[in-house]
Amino acid sequence: MAGRLIYLIGPSGSGKDSLLDAARPRLAERGCRIARRVITRSPEAVGEAAQGVSPTQFAVMEAEGAFALSWQANGLCYGIPKAIDEWLAAGEDVLVNGSRAHLAQTRERYPTLLVLLLTVDQTVLRQRLLARGRESLADIEERLARNTRFTEELIAANGAGLCVLDNSGPLEHTVERLLCCLG
Repeated sequence: MAGRLIYLIGPSGSGKDSLLDAARPRLAERGCRIARRVITRSPEAVGEAAQGVSPTQFAVMEAEGAFALSWQANGLCYGIPKAIDEWLAAGEDVLVNGSRAHLAQTRERYPTLLVLLLTVDQTVLRQRLLARGRESLADIEERLARNTRFTEELIAANGAGLCVLDNSGPLEHTVERLLCCLG
């Protein structure tokens, strides 16, 4: 039996990387792999433990078919290694840190995927984004407004095919909710 693709999405600052780090041991106990993304940003950049490559390297990898999924967002390129198809074929579940904007294309390729939407209270999200110091206040407010629209549209369009995880409280609670969603 083929494994299941678990597609984690949520706004920047919602805590996806923290959730993945906290859930990693419990997911491993269940035989669920977490795919490591390839991103066109400096390897020294703070954030997830992704493989950082140059835009040229990314383009070469993409042309050579190295990715099962790839997309562009926020001026960066993201790729999920082709190895996930082997893991899924071997019956392993695979969790990927995906893109809300790329969900439709991902669903076309993996129609049985489980979508996890990580949300966070707007006040908490604003504080997290301000603390990171990557964007101006105007950019943050624009991101928050866009996030509200995106979340409402996703919930309306996906209904029961979506597991919503609120990450406004203790991370341990979000990990438990994640595990419940996986069954």
